[in-house]
Amino acid sequence: MRITVDLERCEGFASCVITAPDIFDLDDERSVAVVLEPAAGVHPRVQALEAAASCPVRAITVHDAAGDERHLSSGRPLPDGVSAEAVAAAVDRLAHAAATGSPCAPVRDVLPATLAAGYAVQQVFSARAVTSGRRAVGRKVGLTNPEVQRQLGVDHPDLGVLFEDMAVPAGGTIDAGRLIQPRIEAEVALVLGADLDRPDLTEEHVRAAVAEVVAALEIVDSRIAGWDITLVDTVADNASSGLFVLGEDRRPLDDLDLRPVRMTLRADDVEVSSGTGTDCMGDPLTALLWLAAAARDLGQPLRAGDIVLSGALGPMVAVQAGATYAAAISGLGSVAVTFGAPGTG
Repeated sequence: MRITVDLERCEGFASCVITAPDIFDLDDERSVAVVLEPAAGVHPRVQALEAAASCPVRAITVHDAAGDERHLSSGRPLPDGVSAEAVAAAVDRLAHAAATGSPCAPVRDVLPATLAAGYAVQQVFSARAVTSGRRAVGRKVGLTNPEVQRQLGVDHPDLGVLFEDMAVPAGGTIDAGRLIQPRIEAEVALVLGADLDRPDLTEEHVRAAVAEVVAALEIVDSRIAGWDITLVDTVADNASSGLFVLGEDRRPLDDLDLRPVRMTLRADDVEVSSGTGTDCMGDPLTALLWLAAAARDLGQPLRAGDIVLSGALGPMVAVQAGATYAAAISGLGSVAVTFGAPGTG
């Protein structure tokens, strides 16, 4: 077995990946980014999982995907009061629902009703996804709408992980049956050109880090039957993530004010949702600032190249099979997707 470093492909990631022969299964011709020693006090498999989530070189296979879950993918121990057994039970329940397309019972019966417990499950679920070959490409902010927050009895948003296989091409068709109980909302998406990991983040920092802004659709989904969710349920369920669609028109943020942008979402020719940038935490950049700080504090900061879905500009609506949903956002353009009719997917 040869382990080589492809410096051109791994620029910026050379300290991401630990080489550990007992963990990795590397084919001869693969290239990986390598460091000589793991960080002090960090379990090597945990560092490997975290590195695999961020490194663009998909050359990593981790043995025993459901192995040591006493640590999170950030390398931190589980929160106080959250057992590895409870996390594993919640992850297994959600994974089974996702794999079978059959919604499950809420996970709040096996977890403490805390935000920390929800993120513990989400991080282990995401780490398992990475070991199966999925690649993380960004984050989403959820629960930005005050009405939804009041419904769940919370006063803050949450976050989830975006994976490459969740992206649907603009104008594409989503097969019937791919999701369990989808709903759709229109958002401003932001593509980062710089890391957001400093301890003193401000709105000026996040504005400067945005490389592109683009109209987007998020198709949210819940693995939990009937959307019977509390905060810990939706956080554990990767913030009820499903799929996302980015528009084809991208523009630099420059001095664009995202607060007054107006959004209209139509199902075929019928308007089903509308809103403005101020409906997303007052400003989509405020949502980005919250996300950057939260992701940093979880030990998994936002990085250059990440796609960020900043939150709904208007109410989400249940998807109707066979319909085409098109969102127009002033100054950013439009984006559309079609849902296949029953029997077509």
